[in-house]
Amino acid sequence: MSKPPKLSLASIVAEATPKPARPPGAEIVTLDRAPASPAASAGTLKQRAKQMSVYLEPPVYDQLRDLAYAERAKMHGLMLEALDLLFRQRGARSIEQILGERPR
Repeated sequence: MSKPPKLSLASIVAEATPKPARPPGAEIVTLDRAPASPAASAGTLKQRAKQMSVYLEPPVYDQLRDLAYAERAKMHGLMLEALDLLFRQRGARSIEQILGERPR
């Protein structure tokens, strides 16, 4: 004799949920959803961005941290500012130009 199938919570709930009665000849129509705006689908910075590790010597890290504290800024923002200065110095497009909008 074979074992009875294992019950899952989903199957128990599906069996317990009453099915709505449809009149004869009724059909189910699915509506196409409008595509989300690019800003809404972009998600958070963490979801959109690529992560990169930077290894800093302790004195360099401490100085960056101290600058961020003194300016009441985040270290990430200071790193982006440094990259923007590097791009400008090398004749490359700025972060604002690359993104096509003002960075936050």
